[in-house]
Amino acid sequence: MRLLPVAAILLGCGLFSFDGAVHAGDWPAWRGPGGAGLAEGTGYPQQWSADRGVMWKVPLTIRGASTPAVIGDRIFLTGTRESSNVVQCFSRAGSLQWERVLGTSVEGKPGKDGTGANPSPTTDGRYVFVYFKSGDLACFTVQGQLQWQHNLQQMYGQDTLWWDLGTSPVLTDRAVVVACMHSGPSYLAAFEQGSGKLLWKHDRELGAPEEAAQSYATPVVVGEGDQQQIVVLGADHVTAHAAADGAELWRLGGLNPTGHKYFRSIASAAVAEGIVVAPYARGDSLTAVRMGGSGDVTKTHLLWSNTGTSADVPTPAIAAGRVYICRDNGDSRGVVDCLDLLTGKTIWSGQLPKNRHTFRASPVVADGRVYLTRQDGTVFVVNAGGDSFQLLSENSIADEHTTATPVFIEGKILLRTESHLYLIGS
Repeated sequence: MRLLPVAAILLGCGLFSFDGAVHAGDWPAWRGPGGAGLAEGTGYPQQWSADRGVMWKVPLTIRGASTPAVIGDRIFLTGTRESSNVVQCFSRAGSLQWERVLGTSVEGKPGKDGTGANPSPTTDGRYVFVYFKSGDLACFTVQGQLQWQHNLQQMYGQDTLWWDLGTSPVLTDRAVVVACMHSGPSYLAAFEQGSGKLLWKHDRELGAPEEAAQSYATPVVVGEGDQQQIVVLGADHVTAHAAADGAELWRLGGLNPTGHKYFRSIASAAVAEGIVVAPYARGDSLTAVRMGGSGDVTKTHLLWSNTGTSADVPTPAIAAGRVYICRDNGDSRGVVDCLDLLTGKTIWSGQLPKNRHTFRASPVVADGRVYLTRQDGTVFVVNAGGDSFQLLSENSIADEHTTATPVFIEGKILLRTESHLYLIGS
């Protein structure tokens, strides 16, 4: 079913204005505004099905696990098709506006989770930045004109990750920044947004053993103007870097006290209220650190640690002083925990319906509820408040493999599965 109001028809014809700025209601990157997994606005649907609440669905001709980015009336999507990296732009009405091919793709590892397009696009309203497993990093205007393109593996060395590239590019005031953390020279690199000029490259070698040196996590940019910092999780450490030149400001270690060789990190850090929450150890530890200080802050800025809950793949969400964890391993798969941000103590915990599928998408907090997406496309809605676990609804459109985190825009949900893009509304 597809709804095409007059404004949407005009959009599909290209008859609309676009001011090139990020506004409330946009979802400019993987974890939404500020990278927090926290949606703006209200009115998001709590219940839907294939026959109720689907405003439109579009068959996808590309394969990927990246989360769409939304700015104004444009939806940006990445994937691969026929050995090529592909960037697509849809209207909010679901019509394809433009498509661009960007270099030769490197396909993902075997299995439904494996793709060559796991990194999510990001946009500032003027440009959209995309990154692929092949190492191709590029900038397009939102109208689809290629501004510049680099291949980071050709520039700085081949990817040695054991699994598929997962980190997404992030934006500072001036630059697009990519974190490359693997077995070999690891680094952060910042490129000027409009020109692609290398602004700085900072080595990040922390001595983690074997696979523990590898990270699929996405950095988080916090602060404003000259005070912007880039928080990075991986290689047994949390580090913070100056956005201006990449210099390390502080580091917290101790995430791998026994020197475990296989503690690669997939989930990213979550940051709110000056606190960094870091899932680690394949979902066996959760550590909170207060931002600030300089040098090694392991002994001075550790706020709390919680070994009773964590996640391997889904990144925690933080809202209103609470941390939301979706466990994804072993017998605790599908357990949702709500923790106090300041203490790490559990406020409530509950089990979602048991299933052979696990969770790869990250939880999103919207309108006082937590949305959790399982691999089969089922989305659970849980009350974010209160003192006890409360499952509000279980929603399924179709049994379609789903890895991408849902997007929340102006009371509607954009859901990407392996075969469709859906817009869900009340």
